[in-house]
Amino acid sequence: MDKVEYIALVVDDERLARIELISMLSEFVCIKSVHEADDVKSALKMIETVKPNLIFLDIQMPGETGFDLINQIEYSGKLIFVTAYDQYAIRAFEVNAIDYLLKPVSTERLQKSINKLEIENIKPVETDYNLKYEDRLFLTLGSQMFFVKISSIVTIESEGDYTMVYTKEGQKGLVSKSMKEWELRLPNNYFCRIHRATIVNLEFVENIEKWFNYSYRLHLKGKEEPYIISRRYAKQIKEKFG
Repeated sequence: MDKVEYIALVVDDERLARIELISMLSEFVCIKSVHEADDVKSALKMIETVKPNLIFLDIQMPGETGFDLINQIEYSGKLIFVTAYDQYAIRAFEVNAIDYLLKPVSTERLQKSINKLEIENIKPVETDYNLKYEDRLFLTLGSQMFFVKISSIVTIESEGDYTMVYTKEGQKGLVSKSMKEWELRLPNNYFCRIHRATIVNLEFVENIEKWFNYSYRLHLKGKEEPYIISRRYAKQIKEKFG
């Protein structure tokens, strides 16, 4: 199988950081060409013009951020994030992440990222951090990639070996995480499992009513159909509501 050649785009508002990364990338045989942009507006134009299949994206930029760029493009290529914030990055990129680089970027660490590009099944970054309510996750929803705020997730529902994430904005997308993983990682003062196949954000609960056979029905804002709370989880959710 022929190796993939990459048209790379470096998006960073710091000129020296761009120059340094571009210089390092020029040493890799798989990098066919490297282009640059210093903000979201110029990045959008460059993406349309050169059609990169590899983007190195800085997160923290004045004005619109790297988050904003992702939310404005349909992109099926590879994406590597660049950040100066270690712990924040680890939490944000644990879902569907290819990789992230910490500034200042070293040649050795960049080499590891490039090596990952040649691995067919890239595993998400694994961490031991519990998610915070104000965190964002990098998810593929439909045909687009988004940074989704944890606080905007309304429900997470089981879909076989995957889970479907639903947001208050009406977005939805399959994620390769199990219900158990979500249950362990989400902030439990906001999220609660109400059924074997459903986790809900308590911020969106409108009311809970008694139902048949000691079960309950839960109504969520923006959802027409109520959810059944199984007997197994009824006690747990009642405790959360005092």
